[in-house]
Amino acid sequence: MAWNESGNGQNPWDRGKGNQGPPDLDKIVRDWQRKLSALFGGKGGGDGQGGGDGASRSMITLLLVLILLGWAATGVYRVNEAERGIVLRFGAYVATTMPGLRWHIPWPVEQVERINVAEISTFRQETRMLTADENIVVVDLVVQYQRPDPVKYLFEVRDPEATLSDVSESAIREVIGKSPIDFVLLDGRAEIALRTQDVIQEALDEYSTGMIVTKVNLQNVNFPSQVEAAVQDAIKAREDKERLTFEAQTYSNDILPKARGEASRRMLDSEGYKARVVADAQGESARFEKLLAEYEKAPEVTRERLYIEALEDVYARSNKVLLDAKGSGNLLYLPMDKLMQQGRGGTTPAGSASGRMGGGAGSDVTTSSRLTPRDSMRVRGAR
Repeated sequence: MAWNESGNGQNPWDRGKGNQGPPDLDKIVRDWQRKLSALFGGKGGGDGQGGGDGASRSMITLLLVLILLGWAATGVYRVNEAERGIVLRFGAYVATTMPGLRWHIPWPVEQVERINVAEISTFRQETRMLTADENIVVVDLVVQYQRPDPVKYLFEVRDPEATLSDVSESAIREVIGKSPIDFVLLDGRAEIALRTQDVIQEALDEYSTGMIVTKVNLQNVNFPSQVEAAVQDAIKAREDKERLTFEAQTYSNDILPKARGEASRRMLDSEGYKARVVADAQGESARFEKLLAEYEKAPEVTRERLYIEALEDVYARSNKVLLDAKGSGNLLYLPMDKLMQQGRGGTTPAGSASGRMGGGAGSDVTTSSRLTPRDSMRVRGAR
């Protein structure tokens, strides 16, 4: 049953209160004024006391002034040398303040964001990725950056640091993905870092983040631990290959100059031999021409001289002994080794002009080591 149907017409919410009407707002204000006056040493009065109300109003006014001054004082702020102050009025950008002591309309009207534009911040992340030849590497990337444009840094992107992290990971994946594993691990780190920095900065400028990348370092580039043993074996094999290549190059550098020197020496020897043979031929030709002229003048004498000289040349190189014995059956004993040695030495032993060891008066012995070819010819002509 509803409260208005009971017949008594009373509001259940007014039970215990009697027939009181709504509260008097003027009375509430006066009660508060008396309380504030008592708090600040004033005298609380009744409803009809005008002097007490005036004192209360003065105290309230003073209190409001003090509160207003305190609120205004909260708008004083300092911007350090490396900072810039960004003044926001109800969340919207108003101005950028330079270093020094500044003031703005206090909260909740305005607020100031101080951004350090000279500080170099660093973040580091580790990422796995594939190289151009489909090898997995773990890259430890370190990026250093600044915030030279605080307005763009605050308003253009929601989370600049997170954006920088995503852009950096994308950039290093792009650069590593276009590079072979040997280039990444050995001598390409500096170039990869520079290329990655350019890609990151280009993306940050496109997003208007207000940040610049000062430096990118590849702190560490290695294989995952699961394949480290196999990679170490591959690296050792590559080092062995380089070592053997260096040894082969050293051997080549040692043997090739010697071969070239030997070839040059033989070329010079051949040139010398050629010059000597040509000179000998020319000398023989000139000698023959002179001999021909003499032969035409005295053919018989020249022919005999040539024959004798030829025999001299033949006998000088022969180690045989010629015996010229006529009609003798007696045994001839000649110490051949002695005769050969004496013939080479040019000496003639005593008593060996004719071998008479039991032989007859008609036996004569002549050796090439004792007679010259010319003498042999004479003896042969006399017989």
